[in-house]
Amino acid sequence: MNKSAKPPRGTSVEWVIPFHDLDPMDICWHGNYVRYFEYARTALLQALDYDYPQMRDSGYAWPVIELNIRYAKPLVYQQRIEICAEIVEWENRLKIRYEIRDADTGTRLTKGYTVQVAVEIATREMCFMSPPVLFEKLGEPVPC
Repeated sequence: MNKSAKPPRGTSVEWVIPFHDLDPMDICWHGNYVRYFEYARTALLQALDYDYPQMRDSGYAWPVIELNIRYAKPLVYQQRIEICAEIVEWENRLKIRYEIRDADTGTRLTKGYTVQVAVEIATREMCFMSPPVLFEKLGEPVPC
């Protein structure tokens, strides 16, 4: 990667809905969407070289404190989906926006977001500003 280029703020992963993710109505159970968001979030954090082990090693935990999901159309057995994740805020919290689309048609099926905050592992205190390491991973200047 070009050193002057900023790291990616978004990524996507593909997934095929397995039978065991269905509910009695033969559609994907709503709780599985959180797991799908996690697949995309993990891929995004790995692309930034700030996945959960690196977060821990930097001295911070990043618990999810807010989750929002808007279901537009159901996911069905063997449907191939694309799960997109994009960082939209990072100064005081880490907000990641998600979209789930049908991989074949591009139709948006679901959207949502998560909010995570930095917690200093040693003290278990929540940080009111994201730590410098996150700014560095994003290629952003650290605020004064």
